[in-house]
Amino acid sequence: MPNPGNPRYDASLRDGSCCKLNGAQRLSHGHAKLMDGGNVIRAVSVLVILALLLAVPASAGERTTLRSALQRDIDQYLSTRGKAEHLSAISLSVSLHGQPGAINLTAGRTQYGNRGALVTPNSLWQTGSQTKGFTAAAILQLEAEGKLYLDQTVGKWLPQYAAWKGVTIRRLLNMTSGIPTYDELPQWQTAFTKNPKRTWTIPELIAYVDPKTNSHAPPPTTGYSYSNTNYLLAELIIERATGQSYATVIEQRFFEPLGMRRTYYSGTQYPADVLDRMVSGYFFTREPGAEPLEPLFGTDTRNNSVSWLRAGGGIVSTPEDLTRWVRALYAGPLLAPKQRAELLSIVSFKTGKPIATTSRSDPMGFGLGVVQQTVPGIKGPIWGYEGDTFGYRVVYNYFPTLDAVFAFGLNSNPGSESQVGKLTVAIYKTLVNPRPK
Repeated sequence: MPNPGNPRYDASLRDGSCCKLNGAQRLSHGHAKLMDGGNVIRAVSVLVILALLLAVPASAGERTTLRSALQRDIDQYLSTRGKAEHLSAISLSVSLHGQPGAINLTAGRTQYGNRGALVTPNSLWQTGSQTKGFTAAAILQLEAEGKLYLDQTVGKWLPQYAAWKGVTIRRLLNMTSGIPTYDELPQWQTAFTKNPKRTWTIPELIAYVDPKTNSHAPPPTTGYSYSNTNYLLAELIIERATGQSYATVIEQRFFEPLGMRRTYYSGTQYPADVLDRMVSGYFFTREPGAEPLEPLFGTDTRNNSVSWLRAGGGIVSTPEDLTRWVRALYAGPLLAPKQRAELLSIVSFKTGKPIATTSRSDPMGFGLGVVQQTVPGIKGPIWGYEGDTFGYRVVYNYFPTLDAVFAFGLNSNPGSESQVGKLTVAIYKTLVNPRPK
């Protein structure tokens, strides 16, 4: 069940050995994906950095050429992958250094089978685990204000969860808490499919993995282990520290100040005026370990409850708004220097231990709701994330040395059939050379 955020990067970029998951895990996380190494990326070569800097369009004609090349990329992906991935729509936004505005492009229609309206840059997408970056940023702002500290514990803020009383807020955010994720459990998946419009409360979701309330709760995890339960607990801590709802916190701190006029959050169900602007989103996977989700196969999930996502994945947005958010998160005045350093402090996917930076031997690291990766052929580490829900995939990549960001959305979740890595590579190579020979 695609839930907001697990680090499996697509087999189309690599063989998937970096972080393979079984069928249920692929579906139960919004996947913190990034550009993975592999032979495809190596072909880009070390000269890509200079090439990309030179490729930034300086004239209207060059910008038109780049737009046409990027449009070709998404059109080609939709035409070649649409049937296999049960995909009808793609939306892309590219933000380049020194350019006055984003390049926004779309392909397809809002419903599968050539139905619905044409997709526009203003069409909305469930962003899944992109929400985790907002949650982490809220915690960091509260720390800067002296309202909480990362090394305070669940026991201090949420004493009702005694099993995790020694777990710090930092460990919640960087996925080293040892707390299992509720959404991988067959019991929860079965309950969800029986009533996809059910409104879940946070205590109901956490109860699936809390040994105090469930004698059959899964055992603690070790090292780095992706868990949406962590971010439900973070949501409760934010609300207790501020006396406000999570929705109010992220709207007032982020959506409004950053001008994210097409970004919305719900902990239950999106209102009609938001749903009307969303593309349909299709669950289209049958994999070992995902059997409880079979009733969802082939369905449009747009109208289903999002109460199971919460602070781990409840935001809907556009790719353009997401590129604005990524720039603010990594390079804008959103966070004080100390808090940004904490945001970007990473633990190894392999060991769960802190590392200063990723490397070829240890290529992926999780920060506080963000992911860093070292990719052969690209100077310096890059940052990125893929957020998935039952029917949507939304990806961003940020290249600090180039000051370049792109984000795109696709309206299906086909599990292991997904080849978004190939689309990521195609976009990247087009930025390098929009005029291929």
